[in-house]
Amino acid sequence: MSPVPDIMLNNGQPIPQLGFGVFLVEPEDTAEAVSTALEVGYRHIDTAEMYGNEKEVGEAIAKSGLDRSEVFVTSKLNNGSHRPEDARQAFDETLKSLGFDYIDLFLIHWPLPMKYDGDFVSTWETLGEFYRDGRARSIGVSNFQPHHLRRLHAQSDIPPAVNQIEVSPYLTQNELRVFCAEHQIAIEAWSPLARGGELLEDHAVTQIARSTGKTPAQVVLRWHIERGDIVFPKSVTAARIRENFDIFDFELSGEEVAMISALNRDQHTGPDPDTFPG
Repeated sequence: MSPVPDIMLNNGQPIPQLGFGVFLVEPEDTAEAVSTALEVGYRHIDTAEMYGNEKEVGEAIAKSGLDRSEVFVTSKLNNGSHRPEDARQAFDETLKSLGFDYIDLFLIHWPLPMKYDGDFVSTWETLGEFYRDGRARSIGVSNFQPHHLRRLHAQSDIPPAVNQIEVSPYLTQNELRVFCAEHQIAIEAWSPLARGGELLEDHAVTQIARSTGKTPAQVVLRWHIERGDIVFPKSVTAARIRENFDIFDFELSGEEVAMISALNRDQHTGPDPDTFPG
């Protein structure tokens, strides 16, 4: 039995709280990395059309010996495919690349309000088609802010199941997390360890790592788990893939969670969702 807890999405579908991400993993390295992750015990893989490695994700799952139903897979719509007919074609290509007849979760990758006449609602309605016909078990968004989500809420009868956003101790996103909680939208954290390595050398993190006998990365990933984030670290190194999974034999105290949360700088490393041109 997997030690990874499930979070129940607002449509009643469970999602493993810890997953394995393949952002910036080269296609030639993806199958091996995903195979290692599945051997370690991961049952949630996060990819995207723009990553260019959906095919290799599907190959690794097919070769794993696991039943398709045992692995939760997410992908995301390419930024060049927001118009409804383009989105339909792109979704078909995702299923073909993965070798699946359904996907567990499909996301709009970016809202792109500066493109497509600012119309991401018709894109969302198109994802609703995939949800209604069962080829996407759940649908959601990525990098959406409260004002983007309010438009979906006002103009569509299907609420996003998740919002995948940049979250780390240096960017706690408290206001957005509160909004999503009020609307039963689960938070997925990309770049959970921040970038550049500075976070993992922070005194508060290393102090807690020493007291728990864990690595700084494990401490930060556990912080995400304690806060209720769905999180998917990435690595192509087998030892690091195992290390990132080994976070369910300890807990952080409320004080330790608060210490890490206090590191917040509102420090974004990704682009602004309101101006990102895609």
